[in-house]
Amino acid sequence: MTGVTRRAALAGAAALSLVGTNGFAPRPARAEPQLTEDGLYRQPWFLDSFLELGDDLTTAADAGKRFAVMWELKGCPYCRETHFVNFADPEIDGYIRENFDILQLNIIGSRIVTDFDGEELSEKALARKYQVRFTPTFQFFPASAEGLAEKAAMEREVTRAPGYLKPRYFLAMFRYVKEAAYETESFRSFARRVN
Repeated sequence: MTGVTRRAALAGAAALSLVGTNGFAPRPARAEPQLTEDGLYRQPWFLDSFLELGDDLTTAADAGKRFAVMWELKGCPYCRETHFVNFADPEIDGYIRENFDILQLNIIGSRIVTDFDGEELSEKALARKYQVRFTPTFQFFPASAEGLAEKAAMEREVTRAPGYLKPRYFLAMFRYVKEAAYETESFRSFARRVN
């Protein structure tokens, strides 16, 4: 065999080894959430951010996604449940990854975040500004950052999920935001209708 033929044969064998018996490549195993230095579990696909909310929302919108902030606290059992039950469900995981960019923040954290209005605050101060009191809390923002800087903090989000939601309601909340159903109905009526 010549060098070119040998390389082609090896490449073909390598490609075949990636294909399962049904002719399709096997689905990669879902990566487990990792424990961060500040004691929070983090999904590997969460947003890597410079902690500038306006830029994060714009980047999400440019990718055809919605932007959400997930607030957590070290040792929070419902935060852990969200990671190991809700995000572990392939349907939920797939839907959220395809349609949302999620920024994880620590409700008592000290990292500096730039809010939509340009104010620089610690995570803890930002949580206080937005009256986030429970973990996990998800804040969902509009599809565009346009005009958000002029609004009061509590008027910037389109909805929020304060506290843990069981998987079917958790998925329903993300669908509620993605479908912009908050413009015409309450989450309660939407969840009743889709579940």
